[in-house]
Amino acid sequence: MLTSAVQGVYLVAAVLFVLSLAGLSKQETARRGNLLGMVGMGLALAATVVLSLDESERSPLVTLLLIALVLVIGIAVGTWRARSVEMTQMPEMIAMLHSFVGIAAVLVGFNSYLTETHADAVHLVEVFLGVLIGAVTFTGSIVAYLKLSAKMKSAPLTLPGRNWLNLGALVVSAGLMGWFIASPSLVPLAIMTVVSLALGWHLVAAIGGGDMPVVVSMLNSYSGWAAAAAGFMLSNNLLIVTGALVGSSGAILSYIMCRAMNRSFISVILGGFGAEGGTVSATAQDYGEHREVQAAEVAELLKNAGSVVITPGYGMAVAKAQYPVADLVARLRAAGVDVKFGVHPVAGRLPGHMNVLLAEAKVPYDIVLEMDEINDDLADTDVVLVIGANDTVNPAALEDPGSPIAGMPVLEVWHAKQVVVFKRSMATGYAGVQNPLFFRENTAMLFGDAKDQVERIVAAL
Repeated sequence: MLTSAVQGVYLVAAVLFVLSLAGLSKQETARRGNLLGMVGMGLALAATVVLSLDESERSPLVTLLLIALVLVIGIAVGTWRARSVEMTQMPEMIAMLHSFVGIAAVLVGFNSYLTETHADAVHLVEVFLGVLIGAVTFTGSIVAYLKLSAKMKSAPLTLPGRNWLNLGALVVSAGLMGWFIASPSLVPLAIMTVVSLALGWHLVAAIGGGDMPVVVSMLNSYSGWAAAAAGFMLSNNLLIVTGALVGSSGAILSYIMCRAMNRSFISVILGGFGAEGGTVSATAQDYGEHREVQAAEVAELLKNAGSVVITPGYGMAVAKAQYPVADLVARLRAAGVDVKFGVHPVAGRLPGHMNVLLAEAKVPYDIVLEMDEINDDLADTDVVLVIGANDTVNPAALEDPGSPIAGMPVLEVWHAKQVVVFKRSMATGYAGVQNPLFFRENTAMLFGDAKDQVERIVAAL
């Protein structure tokens, strides 16, 4: 009777998770989607605790105390991190959370093998695949965290024959799975774990900075499949459903982002993007001198403009400039200026990073447009403000076949009458590529902290 009730609660939680994903697909319903997901997870945890108390061989009080201890620790750490993490640190935090899912799948796999007395071939396959996916997710997520937090170089690790190394690791793992099924023991499982940990490390280390937003969503997919594998090992239907939802949605998001970048999903996974290549190095060319401008001059430009497009990037997030930018937009619109935002699909280091920042600053949803929606309007735009963006507005992607980002669709801001680029210095972007936009005749550079400069522009207006 109790088991049936728990399964019923699991079903309700699964429906809430589906509705949560549906709500997260639009900015207007994202808050409701988050709330539905939280309710679903609360029900899932409560039902699992009840089921654990019923099936535990220990005293119910001891089991309850152990569960309560773990929950209190998790809630305390989670609440602290949620309150203390900056939006600029969100990508690396998410990468680290993915690593937790991966290591959990590895531990569940070993525990499931050691505690199952009469494991059949199907269960052994579940254990093996769960540990493999979990191990790859674990080390891959750690490398992503290190790259995103600048504790490791963003340039791709291009070992000789790197694709053959990856293929060799998979072939060895397949052989170890045959050994594990034919003669179950910890030896093939442990060897495969080490191989998978190395594979996960190499897979993400071989991916360059330009592809890191895709990597985050890809690791999200991996963590989902790792959770689903753990669900099979534990015979937990809700964990299987939840893992499949996360895994499939992460894979779909990665595919959409790869299409937006004109990249194949397989080539991103295999890595090497962002390395120097082609006939001409984009950083070696002499583009001439750049032109500098001051905040008061930019204010004068905006005062006389009929249309303005703002293209934000990671630099805006670092400077926390979204609030003065929202103030600037409100003032310009009140003065009759047509203001829009152009957001590149991989702006920032996380899918939707810029959209969240702008929504946080109460920028109206209807003026925040995607790259495909805004590119055709740029030629008729009076002023484009590039605030903290670099690689996503780089004309070399379309004009230089030798550039590491060649072929990636970008915001074609250089077609506007005047472009103002907010940057701290002339340093290259996250992909390590120089930007010819900075040296064009219709481009002016406004150096300094983006938040301070926008506030000065607002004051001048």
